[in-house]
Amino acid sequence: MTTTVTAKGQVTIPKAVRDLLGIKPGSKVDFQRAADGSIVLTRADNRRPASRFEKLRGHAGKGLDTDAIMAMTRGEA
Repeated sequence: MTTTVTAKGQVTIPKAVRDLLGIKPGSKVDFQRAADGSIVLTRADNRRPASRFEKLRGHAGKGLDTDAIMAMTRGEA
């Protein structure tokens, strides 16, 4: 992926990279020089972005209680 440096020295991090690292507006990033001379971009907080499975975790919201579900299955509701 290639991006262009502006006159102010700014670049746009490609969306695929932002998504991979979980970088959002306001996120802080680090640039580090690797042993081979390349530059590595990482999140400054060293946290891994949530996996697609972790994003699905959570509470589905307020639902039916057990009595209501049992009534439905018995055809009482």
